[in-house]
Amino acid sequence: MKLLFELFPVLLFFVAYKIYGIYVATAVMIVTSLLQAFYLWRRDGAIPTMHWVTLGLVVFFGGLTLVLQDPTFVKIKPTIVNWLFASAFIIAPFIGGKTLPQRMMEANVVLPESKWKSLNMAWILFFIALGGLNVAVAFNFSEDAWVNFKLYGLMGLTFVFALAQGFYIARHMQNAETVNPDETRSQTDEA
Repeated sequence: MKLLFELFPVLLFFVAYKIYGIYVATAVMIVTSLLQAFYLWRRDGAIPTMHWVTLGLVVFFGGLTLVLQDPTFVKIKPTIVNWLFASAFIIAPFIGGKTLPQRMMEANVVLPESKWKSLNMAWILFFIALGGLNVAVAFNFSEDAWVNFKLYGLMGLTFVFALAQGFYIARHMQNAETVNPDETRSQTDEA
């Protein structure tokens, strides 16, 4: 359900594009993203940092697309978002000493330190590649092909990659009671 909520602006963008075109779809995405942020703020009293970043990019690049009547700006937004995600994964170990996957999953998953680093590097490379792929499709194919790629390609690749990461984690996951504390810094508070 959370995934559907997060994908709601993209889904509405796709539907609006198919019916009305790129400019109405862009306006729909901006409004939906703003409403989504307002909902999160009302529900939780705060908006997560990455949501703020994504919202800012949607409003900025979507706004440029509408004001200048140039879809280039909305087409480049997914690349910038993916490259910002890659940057966050690169920077995270230097701030607090843990990778982003480790911070997000260490309460439930115990992995050796080297596997956390490998997982982090995989996400970095994935986000860089996804951003590059978006540029390739956006500027070498039709607008309609890009919109389809944005919905099916980007989401599909992300789903498949996340599934592959799940198999990787399962293969390397350790039992918290049998892990040598020197092997990993990802011990849970209970272990």
